[in-house]
Amino acid sequence: MEIIESSTFVSDRAWGSRLLLEMPDHTVKIHWTDQPYRWHQNTGEELFVVLDGEVEMTYLEEGEERMRIIAAGQMALIGNGEHHVARPRGEARILVVEKKGTD
Repeated sequence: MEIIESSTFVSDRAWGSRLLLEMPDHTVKIHWTDQPYRWHQNTGEELFVVLDGEVEMTYLEEGEERMRIIAAGQMALIGNGEHHVARPRGEARILVVEKKGTD
């Protein structure tokens, strides 16, 4: 057994991650970041769980940009093909479950 303290996880680069679990079609990773990601679409559903910090999640809904703040302890279910971008407010640690090979 390994106990992982998510609040102290860091990476040498924004959105650096550690693979925690690999399943036949999905991965579970912990990410550390202090910089925005980029607009992208997933090739499957994604579970985005903020473990530490806050993230501004901007997404397209019916062709319009919308934004929600996701705080520690909250999560977002992102559907297949949904356009979105995550922008941390300072440092953030995020648990992501997504289809293997998703960018």
